Amino acid sequence: MSDPRARIEAVFRKAGVTGYLHAADLDSGREIGLRGDEPVVLASVFKVPLLVAFHRQAAAGLLDPTEAVTLPPEGRTEGPTGLSALLDEVRMSLRDLAFLMITVSDNAAADVLFARVGMDAINATIEAMGLRRTHIVANGRALHDTLLRDAGVTGLGEVWSRLDEPGVLPSLRVLDPAHTNRSTPREMVRLLSLIWRDEAAPPAECEKMRRLFGLQVWPHRLSSGFPYDDVRVSGKTGTLPTLRNEVGVVEYPDGGRYAIAVFTRSLLPMAVHPEADAAIGVTARLAVEALREDA
Repeated sequence: MSDPRARIEAVFRKAGVTGYLHAADLDSGREIGLRGDEPVVLASVFKVPLLVAFHRQAAAGLLDPTEAVTLPPEGRTEGPTGLSALLDEVRMSLRDLAFLMITVSDNAAADVLFARVGMDAINATIEAMGLRRTHIVANGRALHDTLLRDAGVTGLGEVWSRLDEPGVLPSLRVLDPAHTNRSTPREMVRLLSLIWRDEAAPPAECEKMRRLFGLQVWPHRLSSGFPYDDVRVSGKTGTLPTLRNEVGVVEYPDGGRYAIAVFTRSLLPMAVHPEADAAIGVTARLAVEALREDA
């Protein structure tokens, strides 16, 4: 198949997922997409616009990123990483919370920043950047609580055991773009483009954001498609039952820079689905190769 979109679709189908992809050359503006304008669930990718709003407020003097906050173990937003998983009291700066939010997708850290920045400010930032189809309606705690309530369970592990029961999946509002944090692949690429071109915030703040995306620890999705020592991959993942996402930027040693957003929805209610994870990397590589061939 010579059509790169057909090749991308074939990878998604083989992995058993419906895929939504958009990619763009940051310098030439060339684009490629597959269902790139359809609404998608952000999951933890909502932390990207939150990060932008945080850095814009820091630049405007509305908050001090070095301000230290104390987080007792009680009352933290649940999650498998970072502060969410720690047992003791922690004290750290807002900017270090931002580091944990992006690099290990720490839900507790994200919700502290969410409360500090404010949902209205996040959505105002999104609107200011012209992202008309991106909207934030809940923080991590609200998403978690809604998922448990809709599934009729008390713990996340129980959710997976009920996903194959009739009527459960359609009832989960966190999996419906109309009822949760949402965007499109094209708009997420646009947001990344603004960060990499120093247009989402003052240049110094954009540089700080790029550093965090470059330090993300997960290698199994976007990064898996670019296993080269001289290619830099920066990104942010998002995960919910049946949903696996990643947005990021791939930078080549020849100066080529490509923003990519890949969102997938699995046809099977599987907690572990390495084929779906790998499909994100493979389709991203196919999209970037197509853009580079057109250069």
